Amino acid sequence: MKSIGVIVTTYNRPDALERVLKGLACQSRLPNEIIVADDGSGDDTRKGLNTFIEKLDLPLTHVWRPDQGFRTAQIRNKAILASTSDYLVFLDGDCIPEPDFIRDHITLAQKGYYVQGKRVLVDQSLSPSFTFSDISKQRLRLLFSRHLSNRHHLIRATWFPASISKKMGGIRSCNMAVCKSDLISVNGFNEDFQGWGREDSELVARLYNKGLRRREHAFMAICFHLWHAANNRNRLKFNDELLELTIKNKTVRCSNGLLKADNTLK
Repeated sequence: MKSIGVIVTTYNRPDALERVLKGLACQSRLPNEIIVADDGSGDDTRKGLNTFIEKLDLPLTHVWRPDQGFRTAQIRNKAILASTSDYLVFLDGDCIPEPDFIRDHITLAQKGYYVQGKRVLVDQSLSPSFTFSDISKQRLRLLFSRHLSNRHHLIRATWFPASISKKMGGIRSCNMAVCKSDLISVNGFNEDFQGWGREDSELVARLYNKGLRRREHAFMAICFHLWHAANNRNRLKFNDELLELTIKNKTVRCSNGLLKADNTLK
């Protein structure tokens, strides 16, 4: 990889975002840039970022859109357009990366594939105090913590082979990576998706239709997903229908993505 950028999606959770950014700033291999994709947060997020940028020794760009409800596809597209890197990792603003997160994603990156990272779930009682320091200094203790789910991902076994598939289950854009050129070729995220759910699965379906496959490793590229209340799913049925159409029609490019129908970038 010539360059690797991280797109961090956030909405009104500056305390968690700060912990995620601190994790990215302490990586064994730093990313070339961070783009915070802000889906309508208030001033607290902006103020926190301004303070953090002064301490950060790598480029950070903040892209924002007005709060009109869940529009993750739209703000991620805006972040993709703002990025300058060849390879992009998508990470949610409540997912703290482990120390080798970026190095692992670079190791797993391969032409013709997107990479699906893994996550450890942090429960409600531990999430308010959980930080990158817990991950980097207390890994053995975390292996036996009753406050974490999916603890098997904590085993460090880089010799274990990555798996290859085109499966649709377990697609999570809270931790996934893909070449920017591949994102452009399928026209990015489909902005017809509004409300929670399936915008990441539909993107992957189009990547599959283009010919890409999925690469993943159970013990590499791990993040720690802080607890949050369940998102409103009132648009899920409609989003499921959009996903099924993409699969049925073998769609590669969406019309409402990075490049609009009038052939202009938004």
